[in-house]
Amino acid sequence: MRILLAEDERDLNRIVAQKLKSDGYSVDCCYDGEEAIDILSYTEYDAVILDIMMPKADGFAVLRSLRDANRTTPVLFLTARDSIEDRVKGLDSGANDYLVKPFSLEELSARVRVMTRTAVGRVSNVLSADDLTLDSAAHRVQRGGRTIELSAKEFALLEYLLHNKGTVLAREKIENHIWNVDYEGGTNVVDVYIRYLRKKIDDGQEHKLIHTVRGKGYVLREEES
Repeated sequence: MRILLAEDERDLNRIVAQKLKSDGYSVDCCYDGEEAIDILSYTEYDAVILDIMMPKADGFAVLRSLRDANRTTPVLFLTARDSIEDRVKGLDSGANDYLVKPFSLEELSARVRVMTRTAVGRVSNVLSADDLTLDSAAHRVQRGGRTIELSAKEFALLEYLLHNKGTVLAREKIENHIWNVDYEGGTNVVDVYIRYLRKKIDDGQEHKLIHTVRGKGYVLREEES
């Protein structure tokens, strides 16, 4: 999943981004509200984390711009304001959650997981297809009861495929969700990581889960057509 983090305190921005990346998310960072509004105008995210008190435009303005564009992207507010009135204002303005500084990074991770799975109608951290399971909280993947070790990017790619099980995903769409705006790698990065996943997930298995749809992209499905 791809997350936008808007926080003007640069040390906190860096620490939170590092934690989210270690959890397997692709993270884009910015440091003021105007930049956040600009980025959100042309990029789709699975979640947005907003500091309320930012220069140029505050978190409420960023959220209002997002909602005025009829975007339902889940939003988590980070703020030092801890009064009931501030919390109510944040939630009533269209935010999905509200976390008061200082906060635990583990709690932040848990809240992001809940927020993103609720947005797609899931009640569990576990995604599955056939005998393959992925636990986003435990960061564990198993197939047929066998644990499979994946890199952070492999895990993120598999999670994205499972989120969209049965849907053909174009290479560009996959790249835009798994790699952030600063990525400067090769144009075939998606194909490379699909090969990595196939080797770990499908090699030696009777039923292949990851399929190529010629001219369109890739799909994860439980049964071959």
